[in-house]
Amino acid sequence: MYTFQGYKRENGKYGARNLVAVIPSVICANDVGQAICRQVQGTIGYFHHQGCCQLPLDLKRVTDVLSNLGQSPNVGAALVVSLGCEGTDHERIVEEIRASGKPVEIIRIQELGGTSRAIQAGIDAAQRLVLQISGQQRVTADISELVMSIKCGASDTTSGMASNCVIGYVADKLVDLGATVVFGETTEFLGGEHILARRAVGGENGPVGRRIYQIVDEMEKRAMSIGEDMRGGQPTPGNIAGGLSSIEEKSLGAIVKSGHRPIQGVLDYCERVDGQKGLWIKDAPGREPEILTGMAATGAQCMMFSTGRGAPQGFPSMPVIKICGNPNTYERMQHDMDLNAGRIILGEKSIEEVGEEAFALLLEVLSGRMTKNEALGYYGSMDIFCLGPVI
Repeated sequence: MYTFQGYKRENGKYGARNLVAVIPSVICANDVGQAICRQVQGTIGYFHHQGCCQLPLDLKRVTDVLSNLGQSPNVGAALVVSLGCEGTDHERIVEEIRASGKPVEIIRIQELGGTSRAIQAGIDAAQRLVLQISGQQRVTADISELVMSIKCGASDTTSGMASNCVIGYVADKLVDLGATVVFGETTEFLGGEHILARRAVGGENGPVGRRIYQIVDEMEKRAMSIGEDMRGGQPTPGNIAGGLSSIEEKSLGAIVKSGHRPIQGVLDYCERVDGQKGLWIKDAPGREPEILTGMAATGAQCMMFSTGRGAPQGFPSMPVIKICGNPNTYERMQHDMDLNAGRIILGEKSIEEVGEEAFALLLEVLSGRMTKNEALGYYGSMDIFCLGPVI
């Protein structure tokens, strides 16, 4: 039986961290939120660029995502920072976080009389919340309580041969132990979507298989709607320099990280995992600021991130374990990379051996060990994936 030490929340979920989330409901409130976080230890901020002058469907998406981030198992309490005239539903964000059993407060910049007064009120509120949750103790949680997200970025040829294989090994092990694994990057299914659809519960022509084809088709059509071919941006210049010649080649390496287990379904970008087990897809883009946000909003307590060229960033509330497939990159960037899967390339270790090392590291991180990006404070970049224009 595998366990980790987590913070049990009132809704029965277990967190790997115990943080107070400062949540600006609109970009205009970011500076106040940042000032609060600088002053109060134990806080993290979700600083994004949305929340006003957007289409109604996107304002709903932003509201949903911010609410779900506030309900993350890794968040013990939340402070919503509202400007007062934004397009997001800041009251709904507060109500839904409160309904999950977490302490939550809200400040409104315009009502308080401006920036300086809002910062002072926010510092006081954040301090109250930090003190309120600071005495919580970790308890034993079964590994089946885990939701792990997976991602690859700054990929090269070693990603598909080593680090993605390691994450696929861990993904299979977690699914077999009753946990939940979520992967995404719809842009990196292109050319390999038929392989994923064949692994869908119900088969390639069942509802899940058809949905996999649908999200890839919709992603391509979004690019074509403005007269562009998505292949102009994928693979990226860094991918090409790292030896990946086409989006199809990149996709075949990328989907390896999902392992071999059946795909249970497809989650929308804003959707949260609530009791679903097994392997799931989240319809999300490949760029880090947006997909990491979507994965954290899913309710994932942790992420495993494969890289070959070296992607150092993390996420404010979700530890991101960097598995590096390139031994040269690991040597250069060992202060950013958590595990060297490049030993597989060198013939020193097998995929299974490094996979077991990655699984052991995962349990340690869930129980409180910092990832390298957490220790460096490299986790500030995030954003929310929207569908329409700014208007």
